[in-house]
Parts: sequence; C-alpha cells; structure tokens
Amino acid sequence: MMHHTTKAIIKRELKSYFTTPLGYVFTVIFLFAIGYVTFEPGRGSFFVMRQADLSSFFRYIPWLFIFLIPSTAMRLWAEERKSGTIEFLLTLPVTVPQAVLGKFIAAWIFIALALLGTMPIVFTVAYLGKPDYGVIFLGYFASLLLAGSFLAVGTFFSAITKNQVVSFILSVVFCYIFLMAGSPPILETLSTLFPKYMVSLFEELSILNHFESMGRGVVRLSDLWFFGAMIVGWVYASMSLLDYKKAN
Repeated sequence: MMHHTTKAIIKRELKSYFTTPLGYVFTVIFLFAIGYVTFEPGRGSFFVMRQADLSSFFRYIPWLFIFLIPSTAMRLWAEERKSGTIEFLLTLPVTVPQAVLGKFIAAWIFIALALLGTMPIVFTVAYLGKPDYGVIFLGYFASLLLAGSFLAVGTFFSAITKNQVVSFILSVVFCYIFLMAGSPPILETLSTLFPKYMVSLFEELSILNHFESMGRGVVRLSDLWFFGAMIVGWVYASMSLLDYKKAN
C-alpha cells in the first residue's frame, strides 16, 4: 500500500499542474503537435498512407516526448532548490523516497491525462476504418512507459541542479542518446572502436527499439524489463542523490 504521505504529495503536485499555466500550456502544445503530425499532408501522414491505424501517431510520439517530458520534469526539484523550499520539504515528516515518488507519480499521471486527451484521434480512426484495437492499446501502453522513462531521467537531472534550463538541456541530451542508441550510423561508428559485444550491449539501450517493438503489437519480456529498469534505476538514482544532499 502507498504511504499516506506519498498520496498527499501526489495530490499537491497534481493540483499544482492545474493551478499554474504550465499544465495547460503543456497539454495544448502536445495535443496540437500530435494532431498535426498525425494528419499533416506529409508522405507519412494518416490520409496519405490510407491505413486505419495509428502508426503515424505513434511514430512521432518519441520525438515530441523528447522535448515535452523534460520541460515537465525540469521543475520537479530544480524549482524547489531555487526557491529554497527543498530544505523545508525535507525537514517535514516525509522521507526522500516518499517525496521523490510522490512528485514522479504525479507528473506521470499528468502525462497520462494528456495522452488520454488524444482519444478523439482514436475515435476518428475507428470511424474511418476498422483498426486493430489491441495494437492501439499496446501503443498507448508503450507511450506511457516511454513517458515514464523520460520522466525518470528528467527527475534525476532536475535533482542535480537548481537551474531549470540546465536540467532541461541535460535531460534532452540523455533522452536523445537513449533514443538513438540503436541507429545504424551510431552502431557502425561504435563497431570501429569497440568489440562486438559492447556494440550489441549499447544497441540494447535503444529505447526506440523497445518502444517500436511494443507499438507493433509484440509484447516481449525484455521490453518490459527494459522500461522497468529505466524507470526504477533513474528514480532510485534521484533518491540517492537527494539523500546525499540532505545528509550534507
């Protein structure tokens, strides 16, 4: 069972997304951007491909998330440190893990609500054809896991610095590295410098490969382990970092 303190932090953080412009700005930008790239008149658009599916929708999700998720995560701890409220927060009867989990889960729920706002796109596809709803469900599930992974990375870098811009840039860079880890040009370059087993290991870090696998309707245990390890690992690193800062 979740501790009542964590629940209280989740409620407080969720409320803050809808009492400040940040939540509305994020949601509007995300919904406009994903709607445009899904139905825009490019060669990969929904209408040009003439397929009743959301392949064009899920193709662009990682590239929108790589900027929008860090913009959400950068305020989680950087804002607390800049305003000086982090010291007050950590002196309350709340542990660092409770505070980190509360903030992380609240941000993840907020992103899930933004994804839920794209349901009209699903209804449009259902009206125009007969899509595979199982593939669509797995695509949304993979998008939620992808968002959680990027959010966990952003949480860590938000805890490192009180400068939100620095936190945003570092998060985008590391998310991009994970996203492009399996691209052929990068793997070819690495193969000239490192042994084959190290190149294969680096390829396994490609978050895009795991995301696209689930987006095709294939559920592999390795993909679930990967996303789970990404989220737990980076969140735990955030807890350890803040524990260290609290102790010093």
